[in-house]
Amino acid sequence: MDNLPPMDLMRSEKMSFVQLIIPVESAHRAVSYLGELGLLQFRDLNADKSPFQRMFVNQVKRCAEMSRKLRFFKDQISKAGLLSSVRPVTQPDVELEELEIQLAEHENELIEMNANSEKLRQSYNELLEFKIVLQKAGSFLVSSGTHAVSERELDENVYSNDDYVDTASLLEQEMRPGISGQSGLRFISGIISKSKVLRFERMLFRAMRGNMLFNQAPADEEIMDPISSEMVEKTVFVVFFSGEQAKSKILKICEAFGASFYPVPEDITKQRQITREVSSRLDELEVTLDAGIRHRNKALASIGVHLVKWISMVRREKAVYDTLSMLNFDVTKKCLVGEGWCPIFAKAQLQAALQRATFDSNSQVGIIYHVMDAAESPPTYFRTNKFTNAFQEIVDAYGVARYQESNPSVYTVITFPFLFAVMFGDWGHGICLLLGALVLIARESKLGTQKLGSFMEMLYGGRYVLLLMSLFSIYCGLIYNEFFSVPYHIFGLSAYKCRDTTCSEAKTTGLVKYQDPYAFGVDPSWRGSRSELPFLNSLKMKMSILLGVAQMNMGIILSYFNARFFGSSLDIRYQFVPQIIFLNSLFGYLSLLIIIKWCTGSQADLYHVMIYMFLSPTEDLGENQLFWGQRPLQIILLLLAMIAVPWMLFPKPFILKRLHTERFQGRTYGILATSETDLEVEPDSARHYDEDFNFSEVFVHQMIHSIEFVLGAVSNTASYLRLWALSLAHSELSTVFYEKVLLLAWGYDNLVIRLVGLAMFAFATAFILLMMETLSAFLHALRLHWVEFQNKFYHGDGYKFRPFSFATLTEDED
Repeated sequence: MDNLPPMDLMRSEKMSFVQLIIPVESAHRAVSYLGELGLLQFRDLNADKSPFQRMFVNQVKRCAEMSRKLRFFKDQISKAGLLSSVRPVTQPDVELEELEIQLAEHENELIEMNANSEKLRQSYNELLEFKIVLQKAGSFLVSSGTHAVSERELDENVYSNDDYVDTASLLEQEMRPGISGQSGLRFISGIISKSKVLRFERMLFRAMRGNMLFNQAPADEEIMDPISSEMVEKTVFVVFFSGEQAKSKILKICEAFGASFYPVPEDITKQRQITREVSSRLDELEVTLDAGIRHRNKALASIGVHLVKWISMVRREKAVYDTLSMLNFDVTKKCLVGEGWCPIFAKAQLQAALQRATFDSNSQVGIIYHVMDAAESPPTYFRTNKFTNAFQEIVDAYGVARYQESNPSVYTVITFPFLFAVMFGDWGHGICLLLGALVLIARESKLGTQKLGSFMEMLYGGRYVLLLMSLFSIYCGLIYNEFFSVPYHIFGLSAYKCRDTTCSEAKTTGLVKYQDPYAFGVDPSWRGSRSELPFLNSLKMKMSILLGVAQMNMGIILSYFNARFFGSSLDIRYQFVPQIIFLNSLFGYLSLLIIIKWCTGSQADLYHVMIYMFLSPTEDLGENQLFWGQRPLQIILLLLAMIAVPWMLFPKPFILKRLHTERFQGRTYGILATSETDLEVEPDSARHYDEDFNFSEVFVHQMIHSIEFVLGAVSNTASYLRLWALSLAHSELSTVFYEKVLLLAWGYDNLVIRLVGLAMFAFATAFILLMMETLSAFLHALRLHWVEFQNKFYHGDGYKFRPFSFATLTEDED
């Protein structure tokens, strides 16, 4: 067995702890090459320092600032509706300093263009509002010779904010206040957001105590807000009032509500003249705005060509400086010292990358690569591919494997989809899942480059899990002989027939066997018979126990291989042996009885056998005896199970105490560990208790572990009955939807009812059986692996190998 080649996934890669001494002039290039390689996990030697106390904090800040500018460019390109080039044109590589200058120039240019565009847009909006007010407010005004024109024009041109002079110059006119009396009727015309009109009118009425006239009309055009770039509905208003004090109140209320007010001359001729001037100026501004937008889009397009490459470059540079900040200067301040973990197989690749960095940076001193010993446990690293990665993620979600312990994902690749299929078995539903999985696999090259939603990303990541789940579902569905709950004579004729030729109803008279059993799976004649449910219940319940005991035994056997690999003979003698004896003395024996009963066709009551094995082990079995010597065998197995419990509980804590006493009282001397592999010789043994051995703590821990296993052997076996329960539920739900929805609708001679029934059946199948039942079976299979299987051997208290790699950088790290 020792000569067998190692399995890639069975145990994690062997790791080595290395120290790198890097000259300052080649440090940046060396870390960059290591990031491209992605096989070294750096250890943070400055964990006690804040980010602002580290050596390369200024470079990190510069990269962060450049990332901010690039995000600004990306937002601007997105708002402009342009697409940044996914495949940038080839251009010579630029240094970080040159890129920093370029980005600053581009940012200043864009900010200036945005400011100019915002000013022009604001002027355009004001003129557009003025034009709308002239058109709408003119209908409210009635000419009267008793009012001075200058008074009605209210001393102003445009009152909104500080734009009086700008707008006056745009219109090339100046209106000066008149000297007429203060007692005449006056008005203010303007425009306000439609959502504020009611509150605005109510406030005016209350402030003026009803001494005013308020008229309004909706604007024909929506006006763009220059800040939010959203189109806003506006309403034109005219307020008639009298007196200087009333004017002051109205202006303050207008200012509070953000209303803009514009002068509207009562003279029709003057109105038309101003309208023509405003329209002319609007046309000019529109041309100017279009030209500005074209110029801005051209500048953004030139940035977009290189944006992807710039983002990648800045992201890499920031990652390099973040990593350099984890290194320490040596005492001479001429070299950087780094430490980290790497797989042993990567040693040659790492040394080649470091030599290349020395050569490319023209350094006179090479980089020193030194393997060291480490007291801490190494990280766990499994080399996976796109097929095995999803199964490894399922295991890692429970806990990352301890360094070099057995990896459950080797077996999960088969057992997980199989146990799912036992609960989901229906080859019609399996075909539907298979089609979905094949679509995802066929489009994986396209989907892999897209940004998917959370649900779709999860589905895409588990596409190969879904593939195996569907294939095993088809297999189990053929065994159960269910196609959307309907049985078919696929593998020949049924082994049963009616008692005579006049028999027409098998549900009441029963069937007789007339030929060899059905070739594969459940005979279709069981469907609809009186004994269908008892037969299938018995079959699936016993099958669940057999599968559960087999998987739990496999878990215990893996604990043996773990103990053997780590050289822990204590765990083999006082953990593996009593556990395998206890489990099989009870539930292994039950599995044997199930198989014998199936083979012999006995009518023995297995419930009675197992109960009285404990209550009256010496009592005669009578008609429940399945084979000769069953009673003495039961007594022996019961005694073995009783012996196995103290065997698990007592010896190991006392042996650990003796080893500790001998080691520290000088009667024996242990060899000092000289490498990190020596540290892994005896896990879970005296090594853990060398410095601070607390016997009571060790004994309590062992007692908890033993009680947990004994109780877990019963509860875990019962837990596997979920395979039977969910399989029965899935089958019965399928039957209900088929008989009570599809067949019921098909019984009507009406096309509409049939189509409605078919649609309801399709909906129930898709959303309940293919989505909810799939999720339910998936979660239950997950539970069986995490709890019932993995707790027999899997510690799951390791930590993942996370190398410094450019390939794993994401947008979140900008």
